[in-house]
Amino acid sequence: MNIIKKQSGTAFKLFKGQKLKVIDPEGMQVSDMVLFNANDIGEKLSSGKTLDFEETILVSTNNYLWSNRCNQMMQIIMDTNGRNDFLLAPCSPETFKIMYKFDDYHPSCFENLYTNLAPYGIKPDDIPTAFNLFMNVQFDQDGKIKVLPPTSKAGDYLLFEAKMDLIIALTACSAEDSNGGTFKPIHFEILDELV
Repeated sequence: MNIIKKQSGTAFKLFKGQKLKVIDPEGMQVSDMVLFNANDIGEKLSSGKTLDFEETILVSTNNYLWSNRCNQMMQIIMDTNGRNDFLLAPCSPETFKIMYKFDDYHPSCFENLYTNLAPYGIKPDDIPTAFNLFMNVQFDQDGKIKVLPPTSKAGDYLLFEAKMDLIIALTACSAEDSNGGTFKPIHFEILDELV
């Protein structure tokens, strides 16, 4: 079991056919995930293509995550919570200045993503909109967006299967509103065999 400590992140390779299990061990903790083609980092996760081709904003079990070049990157084999977000960008230092009115430094998913991806030659401007696991984003009839506490319970998970060789970055999200006001770890496992 791999542990991502609260308000931190990691990056690693996952090869075609391998499975990734991302677990919310304590409940109500978001994890931002971005994907890149391990053989060509110009190909990366696309929110727009995924929402377009999957014809849903509630991406969950049996849906695919698509690239900016219209290729399937991963399939969601199982999602025990069923509520994820693919609309909002990773929280960044600017997020905390503009939305939270923080003047001091605050950890952010954006920083945790690009610093962990830097060894792979991926720069901050390369980071796409993340697939926000366990994030509970709601909107009203007028389209007004509201971020509510996650509905995930301790032990909820998503199981993915890689459809190409990937570089993946994951975080334990640092935004207060996204996590119901607390910060907790995220766990993950890489699985080579069918589960």
